[in-house]
Amino acid sequence: MSGLGIVMLVHTSLDRAEQVARHWTAAGCPVVIHVDRKVADGVYTRFKASCSNDPKIVFSERHKCDWGGWGIVAASQSASEVMLDQFPDVRHVFLSSGACLPLRPVQELIDYLADRPRVDFIESATTSDVSWTIGGLDHERFTLRFPFSWRKQRKLFDAYVRLQRAVGYRRRIPDGLVPHMGSQWWCLTRQTLSAILQDPKRKQYDLYFRHVWIPDESYFQTLARQYSTHIESRSLTLSKFDYQGRPHIFYDDHLQLLRRSDCFVARKIWPQAERLYQAFLTDQTSAMKPAEPNPGKIDRIFSKAVERRTRGRDGLYMQSRFPRHGSENGLTSSPYSVFQGFSELFEDFETWLATATGTKVHGHLFGPDRAEFAQGETITNGALSDCASLRDYNPTAFLSSLIWNTRGERQCFQFSPRDTQEINWLLARDKNAQISIITGAWAIPLFRSNLNFSEIRCEAARLQQIETKQLEVMTSVWTKARMRNWTLADFIESPMDPLQTILDEIGANQASHLTEVPTMVDLSGFGKFLQNLKNQGMHPYLTGDFPSDDVFGRQTKPFRKPYLVQ
Repeated sequence: MSGLGIVMLVHTSLDRAEQVARHWTAAGCPVVIHVDRKVADGVYTRFKASCSNDPKIVFSERHKCDWGGWGIVAASQSASEVMLDQFPDVRHVFLSSGACLPLRPVQELIDYLADRPRVDFIESATTSDVSWTIGGLDHERFTLRFPFSWRKQRKLFDAYVRLQRAVGYRRRIPDGLVPHMGSQWWCLTRQTLSAILQDPKRKQYDLYFRHVWIPDESYFQTLARQYSTHIESRSLTLSKFDYQGRPHIFYDDHLQLLRRSDCFVARKIWPQAERLYQAFLTDQTSAMKPAEPNPGKIDRIFSKAVERRTRGRDGLYMQSRFPRHGSENGLTSSPYSVFQGFSELFEDFETWLATATGTKVHGHLFGPDRAEFAQGETITNGALSDCASLRDYNPTAFLSSLIWNTRGERQCFQFSPRDTQEINWLLARDKNAQISIITGAWAIPLFRSNLNFSEIRCEAARLQQIETKQLEVMTSVWTKARMRNWTLADFIESPMDPLQTILDEIGANQASHLTEVPTMVDLSGFGKFLQNLKNQGMHPYLTGDFPSDDVFGRQTKPFRKPYLVQ
């Protein structure tokens, strides 16, 4: 006899449970199996018959086991009593499930426990010391009643908890007990386990814990503190849980990860993980080096997995984050630049910017007629169409998809008050956005148009109103984008400095010092045009303070050629 006995709780995948049970008994460990009463009688009978040729496999009284209910504790009690009664040579009892899988040779676990004959391995901590409870019930799980199933009768469960809180109901904890919590999967010595099961107060304790929420995580964890002389507050079973308290399932591609943990047993193993069962239920002498179990070695990987599931990747929307506003892990995946007023002020600005920076420069992606992709494309990365109606169905998704599909390549595009404005809040809240605005530049196309002046005045008023609202968004307290804005008058007075700053932020692959700016449009007569707007009752304040037409014309005529720095 090995001195180690295995209690196995089974409710599904009985063929795998039998395979693992025979692996335990082959190493000399007796196995007592509890099969959930919810398993059909015919299935149970066939399973029991298939194990009958192994004298070390026995079965215990069956109980109905529901998550969070008393049945799991009752099943552990019944199977443990059979183990202690029928196998007197057992010194340690190891609680496992049908989804558990030994990761190291069983003899290593036997030797490990033989060197620690008085040590109980059970995670046991007070409610004030644990951080893994899910659902907001810590100490209250020991002082309230829970007659309804949290999973199957959630509304009744929540309503009854609220009612007890409202009336101030509190259950009395039995004298001498300090509630502890921990993993369900323990390994207890015969002395501690028998003391728990044969305690004269067991009926009182069982009656109390029968109405505790999730008692399988507190019954043995609390009572072991009454009798054990040496508790190591940890489980010898590797079990990982996600942020919602659900156990991680191990698949075939976790083989090397499980080996790296140095743990003796792991759960939960996917029943179809054939590679894992073949690898660990064979001669494992060379599979893993004898070492102290250290699940912390793989905690970093699980932490990254939890982060990936809950936060996702920057700019990539997924089910757990979309469409919940504010749950995004970055609105877009990489930096990009938005230019407003530049294509109106400079001739062929997109070509110049693409040459100066080596980036992909689009026209007005949110123009009223179509998305103006770079080089006149109608379809771009990720099969994004230039169709305005498709884009405007969800402008936020359009931009985030464009940035994601072109990640690794900096994107720049033009914007104006004439474009779709639904994207403003995304741009303002996006930390990846670099926004440069020349306010009032929308007046330049109107100045160069051939419209009647009454139409120009109405359109100028409309565009200025739109840009004013846009600036309110871009300068709000919620703005995370890097935003710079100049009035048209201020920008024209000294274009080199702002252009140099913009290119430095983009990370232009050209020389660090800008020597040439793009050709500026002819603005002769623009000052008089603005004065005429004022005379007609429309004050274009976003353009800034322009001088009279004669002075302004003489100042702007040299800008028809590229502005050179000596």
